[in-house]
Order: sequence, then C-alpha cells, then structure tokens
Amino acid sequence: QVQLVESGGGLVQAGGSLRLSCAASGSTFSGYAMGWFRQAPGKEQVFVATITWSGGSTYYADSVKGRFTISRDTTNNTVYLQMNSLNPEDTAVYYCAAKRYSGSYHRVRVSEYDYWGQGTQVTVSS
Repeated sequence: QVQLVESGGGLVQAGGSLRLSCAASGSTFSGYAMGWFRQAPGKEQVFVATITWSGGSTYYADSVKGRFTISRDTTNNTVYLQMNSLNPEDTAVYYCAAKRYSGSYHRVRVSEYDYWGQGTQVTVSS
C-alpha cells in the first residue's frame, strides 16, 4: 500500500521560503508521476507542480513558475517542493500525490492521481 507523508509546512513571512517534503513508501515508484496540489480555505484543490519519477521531468502551474521547484530523491523515496518568494496567496494546505503507470506524461488533474498524503499547512503572513 502506497503511503505519502508530507512535512515542512509552517508559518512564514511574505518573501520567505519553505521546503516541503513528501516521504513515499510502499512501492518502487518507477513510472509514477508525483505531484503537489494545494487547497486554500473555501477554494478547490488546485495543481501546483509535478515531476516524473523516472526521468525527473517537471511542470508547474503558472502561479508558481519561477518561485517553486519540485524535485525528487530516488534513493530516499522523497519528493520536495522548494517554495521561494512566498506571498499570502500561497497560503493553503499542500498535498502530495502519486499516480501509478504515468510514464513520461505530466499529470495536472486531481482526478488523475491514485494516492494522497494528509496535507501540510502553509501560512504566509503579510
């Protein structure tokens, strides 16, 4: 059974940085797509970034492009989201997700993912 556990959230001032981690277990993850999504209060869950496990190809939402970086450590089965130049609009619960049998495609829809973590809160103060 695949398990995803996020960590690294917290409170940060505008302009600051945080690094989220997603520890993945229960599979080899070869061929998987790994993604980060976020959900602000009263809003839908939206795509943030994704990476292909095998090739490390990345894709970002326009709202975070140039500020956030997704990466993965295949030795430790961990996915990271480095978030820089944070602003209050980035405040949300951030979720890690995994999709089986993804190949080399980027996955941006919530419905495409098979496994989800419990989420970690990121709050950016102005």
